[in-house]
Amino acid sequence: MDRLTPERRSWLMSRVASKNTKPELVVRRLVFSMGYRYRLHSKHLPGSPDLVFSGRKKVVFVNGCFWHGHPGCRYGRLPKSRVEFWQAKIDRNRERDRENIASLEADGWRVLTVWQCELKDIETLANRLNEFIQSE
Repeated sequence: MDRLTPERRSWLMSRVASKNTKPELVVRRLVFSMGYRYRLHSKHLPGSPDLVFSGRKKVVFVNGCFWHGHPGCRYGRLPKSRVEFWQAKIDRNRERDRENIASLEADGWRVLTVWQCELKDIETLANRLNEFIQSE
């Protein structure tokens, strides 16, 4: 049972940002401190990737574990109320992610997805990002 009224829950969910989220800002600061420069939310690319390295033809998506249904993650679990609604919503988000990644890769872009839960180990994440950006 949800503690909030449907109106309050709706209001709260409407406040969830799609850009400049805390996980995204952490990744942006990390990449910038590593000496890489990037563009943000390029609207001409499928899915408006969070970080775009145009010269390298690489993009990074920073996904929230809940909103994108991170499998096996404790943050990716469904709520106990309105399970059908949330399952359909998250399934559609995952399908859209797959479509965007496939479209980008078909156009010759390399794609990396960073999950919110990966921010707990910044050193490992920094190595992963560096390896991705430097690789051919």
